[in-house]
Amino acid sequence: MSQVPIHDTPILGMAARPKISKATEYGNPANFWVEYPSGLMDLTRSQHLMADAAEPSLVNSAQLDIPVNGDRTIRVDKSKTAAVIIDMQNFFLHPELRVHKTGLECVDPLLKVIAPLRKQGVKILWVNWGLTDPELQTIPPSLARGFRKGGFGGFGTEMPGNFGRLLMRDARNSELYGPLQEEYLKGQKEGTDVWIHKNRMSGLWGHQSALDLYLKENGITTLLFGGVNADQCVGGTLVDAYFQGYDCVLVEDITATTSPAGALENVIYNAGNSQGFVTNTSNIVSASG
Repeated sequence: MSQVPIHDTPILGMAARPKISKATEYGNPANFWVEYPSGLMDLTRSQHLMADAAEPSLVNSAQLDIPVNGDRTIRVDKSKTAAVIIDMQNFFLHPELRVHKTGLECVDPLLKVIAPLRKQGVKILWVNWGLTDPELQTIPPSLARGFRKGGFGGFGTEMPGNFGRLLMRDARNSELYGPLQEEYLKGQKEGTDVWIHKNRMSGLWGHQSALDLYLKENGITTLLFGGVNADQCVGGTLVDAYFQGYDCVLVEDITATTSPAGALENVIYNAGNSQGFVTNTSNIVSASG
């Protein structure tokens, strides 16, 4: 019977990452995680692994323990955590513009988790397409072609009805869908929510994007991802965040795609077994109290 080489891809054929047998610290002295046999993953970077490998106590005022898939719990620093909600815009969700049943199903759980996160001091970042006319001149041909259907339309072109120019800043098609726009405006007024424009599929592409600048200026290290489409803009941003060293957590029930079966499954599999963690809004709401 053949065996998988011990140095083969760690997640090959793995349904879930097995627990470790002894406490382990990953990273370096300034940027580290600590994993414990109980399943606790301490992402707060607040206490190095002790000589006796004892688990640190939860600091309720500053930290939050969130159950994640794989029988794990991640401990995050609330002041260094942000929800990154991607492209929940009219262009991608409004029934007059497209059919996105699973995307619309994300709206209610998203609305239910926002208030508990705000209460815990977690920032809500709405990361959305929002182009300017000068940016239209910098769009690469592959991306421009992808947003043209049958040779028609494309970035900056007028859409039917009163939806405005396609994915341009301040156009109606670029607004958040339905009650999400109202929720954002409420959070903006309270100082908990921030709107961040992007001009590529990933919100973290290139040397420095608006999202990356905000995260670094505010000392944010842990990101809770949701939005549409899972295997495109959400997945692209999550993978870039992983490459840049952010803690990545995919919130499964507020993430969707219009792609064929298997696309979402692949994003969830890699997010949970390689790039970070997977959870859901019920876990977050319960943890938030």
